[in-house]
Amino acid sequence: MSTYSAPLRDMLFTMKVVGDLDAVCAQPGFEDCSADLVESILEEAGKFAAGVLDPINRIGDVQGARWKDGVVNAADGFKEAYASFCETGWNGMPAATEYGGQGLPTLVSTAVLEMWKSTNHAFSLCQMLTLGAVEAISHHGSEALKQRFLPNMVAGRWTGTMNITEPQAGSDLSVIRSRAVPEGDHYRVSGNKIFITWGEHDLAENIIHLVLARLPDAPAGVKGLSLFLCPKFLVNEDGSLGERNDLLCTSLEHKLGIHGSPTASMSFGEKGGAIGYLVGEPGAGLACMFTMMNHARLNVGLEGLGVSERAYQHARAYALERVQGRTATGSKTIIGHPDVRRMLMDSKAKVEAMRALAYFAASQMDRAHGHPEAEERARAQALVDLLTPVVKGWCTDNALGIASDGVQVHGGMGFVEETGAAQYLRDARITTIYEGTTAIQANDLIGRKIAREGGKTMGVLLQRMDADARRLLDSQDAAVARIGQSLHGALGALESAVQWLLAHSAEAPAKCAAGSVPFLRLSGTVIGGWLSALLADAAVKQLAAGEGDASYLRAKVATAAHFAAHVLVQAGALRDTVVHGSDTTLCLADDQF
Repeated sequence: MSTYSAPLRDMLFTMKVVGDLDAVCAQPGFEDCSADLVESILEEAGKFAAGVLDPINRIGDVQGARWKDGVVNAADGFKEAYASFCETGWNGMPAATEYGGQGLPTLVSTAVLEMWKSTNHAFSLCQMLTLGAVEAISHHGSEALKQRFLPNMVAGRWTGTMNITEPQAGSDLSVIRSRAVPEGDHYRVSGNKIFITWGEHDLAENIIHLVLARLPDAPAGVKGLSLFLCPKFLVNEDGSLGERNDLLCTSLEHKLGIHGSPTASMSFGEKGGAIGYLVGEPGAGLACMFTMMNHARLNVGLEGLGVSERAYQHARAYALERVQGRTATGSKTIIGHPDVRRMLMDSKAKVEAMRALAYFAASQMDRAHGHPEAEERARAQALVDLLTPVVKGWCTDNALGIASDGVQVHGGMGFVEETGAAQYLRDARITTIYEGTTAIQANDLIGRKIAREGGKTMGVLLQRMDADARRLLDSQDAAVARIGQSLHGALGALESAVQWLLAHSAEAPAKCAAGSVPFLRLSGTVIGGWLSALLADAAVKQLAAGEGDASYLRAKVATAAHFAAHVLVQAGALRDTVVHGSDTTLCLADDQF
């Protein structure tokens, strides 16, 4: 079983080159955040991830969370790890200082969150949902709700959940049945929810549930949904915990992976109604919840990156130590087999492109929230909106292939649980499903983010990427010039796919939807390739200046070149699928399948 090692050097290099760390730190409110401080934070986070979270990852997978009579106990070691996690300040690190957080840039917290997701995917979900709930309450809750609930949630003493899905509803939120009846200064909430991550557990003293429900006079459909805050234990005026609220975990799901994360079925109002408090305006529940969902979608994309990094490290360690057969390259271990090297290089190149994409999106979030110029904030926010489905969809889509290749590198030993390779594949499988499936992300991308605005933001990004590709084509470094040539061709494929979607979105929406997932893959591939190219160019410049670790920098160039040769070249085929593939997708009648 390998031990996780945070890729600190690559994290910092990526943050500086594509995340523009220095510019982010120079923004108002971040003046105390320097590159040296960031490096220290990442080093300490890496120690906690490897020393505390990695050792209990396997325990969580084998043992899982345990339910009995409505009570849920986390796997052995999780409660102690969570207490240490909160005591050392990691839980609230990304949150605003106003409620006890550290107020660090999103770019910095993103790199730290990657470590939690690499070492213990199941554990990391508790913090993710809590901070997503914090985001929703801080943006939409009343001042009284903020003061009453956020400090304890940021500190980790209380955790948060998102209660959306119902047994009959799935992703169709228009048919949610949960009800909320006014009663004085609060509401009585009743209904059943499923798939509630960390919906019940013994890590924290209270759990704050955000619940989508309907008021008695609410219209049908999603416009009739409101958002309610329902604590597991009611909170007294002095902040102390009161009686148990009328809500109960009725069971835990038996899942393919993330066994250490309890996925609860929740019942509200079996004894008259759970007390809940309105968050935001009546009927605006979906808009309020989307604040939390967009936060979650970016973080699930980060989960794709995290589990991919861990699966890659695990496969690399095995390949470096496993002796089997005569290798073509002369190595004594299986890393000498060319196809093993191909799988490891594919994984390494994709992981580094995924990291670049996630960090680039995080830096744009920082610009959108704190850049001194309003026009620049607006441009950055538009880019964040465009990138959110790409980060979520493309990173998680890649994670399945990378984790699967990790099993393949192990050969037959990967198919048995003892080596641990299979866990990463099982854990990765949920990431393309929850917080909106890949198709939901893809439809959002081609609909709201491309067609609705006439391709404006994507057009601006294409121009930016094309300028960089033309600059790289003229590079004196042969490897960078070849990468620039591959990028230039891939950009042409993406642009033509965008134009086709814009031309057909109104009269042929089904054809566009049929190619939405290939289009999402095309977008991620090209944007990831662009960012990889920028990393390679920066590495070449540092080598020429005699700066940095020469071995690492040469590997950085080679990895970007591999991405260009093995991944970017798929852009043309993906474009063709988008433009010409819908007829075969849609041609059969239902009874012909």
